[in-house]
Amino acid sequence: MRIIQLTEETKQNILEGLLKRDPNQYGQYADTVQEIVENVKKHGDEAVFAYTQRFDHAQIDAATIRVTEAEIEEAMAQVDPSLMEVMKKSIENIRDHHRRQLRQSWFSSRPDGTILGQKISALESVGVYVPGGKAAYPSTVLMNIIPAEVAGVERIVMVTPPGPDGKASPVTLAAARLAGATEIYKTGGAQAIAALAFGTKSIPRVNKIVGPGNIFVALAKKAVYGHVSIDSIAGPSEILVLADETANPRYVAADLLSQAEHDELASSILVTTSMELAQAVSKEVDQFLENLSRKAILEKSLENYGYILVADTMEEAIQTANDIASEHLEIVTKNPFEVMTKIRNAGAIFIGEYSSEPLGDYFAGPNHVLPTNGTAKFFSPLGVDDFIKKSSIIYYSKEALEKAHRDIESFATSEGLTAHANSIRVRFADEEASVGETGTDKIAGTGETAGNAAGIAACGTVKSGLTASGAEEEA
Repeated sequence: MRIIQLTEETKQNILEGLLKRDPNQYGQYADTVQEIVENVKKHGDEAVFAYTQRFDHAQIDAATIRVTEAEIEEAMAQVDPSLMEVMKKSIENIRDHHRRQLRQSWFSSRPDGTILGQKISALESVGVYVPGGKAAYPSTVLMNIIPAEVAGVERIVMVTPPGPDGKASPVTLAAARLAGATEIYKTGGAQAIAALAFGTKSIPRVNKIVGPGNIFVALAKKAVYGHVSIDSIAGPSEILVLADETANPRYVAADLLSQAEHDELASSILVTTSMELAQAVSKEVDQFLENLSRKAILEKSLENYGYILVADTMEEAIQTANDIASEHLEIVTKNPFEVMTKIRNAGAIFIGEYSSEPLGDYFAGPNHVLPTNGTAKFFSPLGVDDFIKKSSIIYYSKEALEKAHRDIESFATSEGLTAHANSIRVRFADEEASVGETGTDKIAGTGETAGNAAGIAACGTVKSGLTASGAEEEA
């Protein structure tokens, strides 16, 4: 691997180079994807079947596009029992991690009759895209479906391309059954995304689409965003290892290559304060390359986006890691937990020499669907929050609104929105007229607060109900 002395200029050049991998840069495919999306939107099943024949060389129709129970049972019987057991262990870890992310609805009440809160609801339906073709990715199935299942999504629809025989990958189907998919359809590419977004006779539409795919899938998700929600537009995989002289060069080299084998656009970067480590890692990489099966892809990936950067200080190395904001960040230093506290931007952080990145891909439990291409500066890993929505709850008693109505009217009037102001004013017009005539004010009591709070509790959205004491409760 190339070894470069880290400077502001070299860092900027690398950042600019990495951005070229962004799917948004591949505008030459956008027209083709838009044509597919519009065709599916207009012609539904007919277009989906035609594109499946054209791109996947599979004959699919309304009677065969949905995976049947018999097909799932057949697939599960074909999967190695030992792999099934490993997937079950992985599922347990993933489910446990994501259950800890669950949010509760909450409400707070005040003695004057105000109840405010936030109601958490699971999305009604989600579409999960799982790549097919020459390879099967059961780990992707688990990482996308389980958070939705934990969140409480009732309808979890998986789409995956069929082989020329019209069948989906057995291990993909087995993983989907174990994870909790409720429907599975044999279609892929941009046509599958469009079908999920707009619905066809065979595939009812969903509220959100998640899951990785090739450039056509990524651009199709971008094209349908707004009609449905999406998780993100994923770019190529990437890893950054932050290391000092205490790191094991053989481990570091192996971890860099674990991401470089994904494809020729994958990025593998070592940032270190040790030239000795840099040179040793480079040699280890060369030795590993001679024995790894995807040598051609590995070499091209490292040639395109593989770097060993040597920094003068650990502070400079840490700042570089934050600037790059890698999808996967490994910290292999003398005091890795101390370094971790200084990391602001990373999709997933792996601490110590025995926390290799593939641990996160398959088994540990945190999600492996992560922000790429620097988007870790503002995006987070896929999780339960991606499968819920929040509704604000607002209740004011008459007394509570009376205290605030003039302020609200004043605010609305300042914006020239007199109908807004009037909507508040009309509720007190009679009261103010009465006060002007008699000098007394008719104010409703506050006893309704507890009653309304009890009503909220009775609807099953809170654990222990509300009181009028101002206490805050969780659902």
